[in-house]
Amino acid sequence: MKKILVTGGTVFVSRYIAEYYVAKGCDVYVLNRNSREQSKGVNLIQADRFHLGELLRDYRFDVVIDTAYSAEGVNGLLDALGYYEDYIFISSSAVYPEYETQPFKEESELTENKYWGKYGTDKIEAEKAVLRREPSAYILRPPYLYGQMNNVYREAFVFDCALRNRYFYLPKNGEMKLQFFHLEDLCKFIDVLLMKKPQYHIFNVGNQNPVSVRQWVEMCYSVVGKVAKNRNVYDNLDQRKYFCFYDYEYYLDVSKQHELMPTEKDLYEGLKEAFTWYKDNSDKVNKKPYIEFIDHTF
Repeated sequence: MKKILVTGGTVFVSRYIAEYYVAKGCDVYVLNRNSREQSKGVNLIQADRFHLGELLRDYRFDVVIDTAYSAEGVNGLLDALGYYEDYIFISSSAVYPEYETQPFKEESELTENKYWGKYGTDKIEAEKAVLRREPSAYILRPPYLYGQMNNVYREAFVFDCALRNRYFYLPKNGEMKLQFFHLEDLCKFIDVLLMKKPQYHIFNVGNQNPVSVRQWVEMCYSVVGKVAKNRNVYDNLDQRKYFCFYDYEYYLDVSKQHELMPTEKDLYEGLKEAFTWYKDNSDKVNKKPYIEFIDHTF
């Protein structure tokens, strides 16, 4: 039975990871300030990760899965840890600049992306800290993550529009393509890394094929049991006022991931799971006033 430390463990990515490993029978510890409800089956280490001191020194972990947002967060954790075997860092595709040749490869330039700004540059610095301190660590760079526990108002926004039988306002012709990755696949790939210990240590992860935002919206409506009726927006409006993604099309080269894990969850099936969770957990999503803007503007 593996002993696993997950930093965070109360929201979206880290919470899903913690519950995934609890379900696999692992001894899961979560490190957070205990300001939110904890998942069943986890062991809480209550602390601020920036003020750990000697708190973790006597623990022994088989795996540390870290979602730090800064180099300071990485260094603070590594300074505090005692023994651990493997370290997995969840980074982001926001580390790639928008002007770089696509699909982004793991070897592509890392610098500021104008859409992601400080979030992306902080992740770059966090990666550097990981590689400097723990060169055997694995770094994962996902695109848009989705699935159960998603507290970001993306698929949930479309579900709300479908539940209310609303027209959906698509930017331009709706052909902007996006790439997604289900959290279960993220966890399964971590399992593959821990089992196979590949020579590469940095991986883009994601579904092999991007989809257009039109296709994605139509799938979201379909899992609710509705048919999407779209209206296209060609006005010179800030897209983020009425839509849940930036006006920015990008995708990753995930060939290294698929060499190790050739299958992935079907996007439609993943959205069905996300909707099943959302029906009973809509209060856990950080909703934005897209619908109010639409009603006021169009």
